[in-house]
Amino acid sequence: MEIIQVKKKICMLGHFGVGKTSLTERFVYNRFEEKYLTTIGVKISQKLLPPVYCKSKEKKIQYEFLIWDIASLDKFDVMVKNYYLGAAGALAICDLTRIETSEALLDISQKFLEISPNSKLLFIGNKVDIADDAHLERKRLQEMAEQFHSDFLFTSAKTGEQVEAAFLRLAEQLY
Repeated sequence: MEIIQVKKKICMLGHFGVGKTSLTERFVYNRFEEKYLTTIGVKISQKLLPPVYCKSKEKKIQYEFLIWDIASLDKFDVMVKNYYLGAAGALAICDLTRIETSEALLDISQKFLEISPNSKLLFIGNKVDIADDAHLERKRLQEMAEQFHSDFLFTSAKTGEQVEAAFLRLAEQLY
């Protein structure tokens, strides 16, 4: 069976310190760093996903994700718009230990979709391994996901829990 290879730009969205870089590092390189380093600008990583069967095309599709780990910026300017242009999808990430990060996610996601309206979103509640009240955030993430006709997952970049599943779920939304 023929395998079609397709490159897709994926953006990592969220407030500073939510784990965008850590999730990317865990997914692409299967590693986790304890020390926090702020991303400046954008860091682009890539990973080839396993081929998946697409019924509508009766072929296998193999995505290569170009993952744009975008620094959290206080203002929405031309630079941020350029980062979002051409994206096929995004992981919209909040830190389950900091409520304010989920509140900021609505605005970030709306601005992202204004620039890339045909993109798919997957909402992520990260740091489930250390979140005491993750069940409280579950309802908030579910409501956000429903508002954007999307889905959500809880992840832990530290333990690797659901990290690969998150990227694969986003890939499923693309075909």
